Amino acid sequence: MFRLKPGIKGDKVVQWQLPDRVFFACGACQVLAHAFLQRWAGAGFSATWIRPRPGFTGNHIFVSRADVAFDDHGYSRRTRFLDHEWRSARRWWPAWDADLVSLPTHVLIHEPLSRTYPGLWLRQPDQFLHNPLPRAQAFLDRCGPPPEG
Repeated sequence: MFRLKPGIKGDKVVQWQLPDRVFFACGACQVLAHAFLQRWAGAGFSATWIRPRPGFTGNHIFVSRADVAFDDHGYSRRTRFLDHEWRSARRWWPAWDADLVSLPTHVLIHEPLSRTYPGLWLRQPDQFLHNPLPRAQAFLDRCGPPPEG
């Protein structure tokens, strides 16, 4: 989990210049999840939103199936990934907790649809400095296909 300095997410130029892992962890995780689900549509993955409980921050979207998760870290065991997310958040906020909310693929890159989920507000690709979908595709190229499952 990364914590950006205030204002970075609101500055499209600075946000675009972040390294891929930080970019896809802090503000564009939904784009990476969408690109993954488009590329590996038959692999059995679905999108999940880590929705912090009231009073906390730390939203994140990842994709997973059974025991495999994928996000800006690449592939990991789902249980290990979730443990890492909770431990990381609790370093800054000891009482931090969150719920896991399933999201349909089409919500990931459609701001108005994302806002139908209380507490969710996702940017669409045209709301970034440049289209982040090619950047997400290049990131996926470096990660390779999902492990056999």
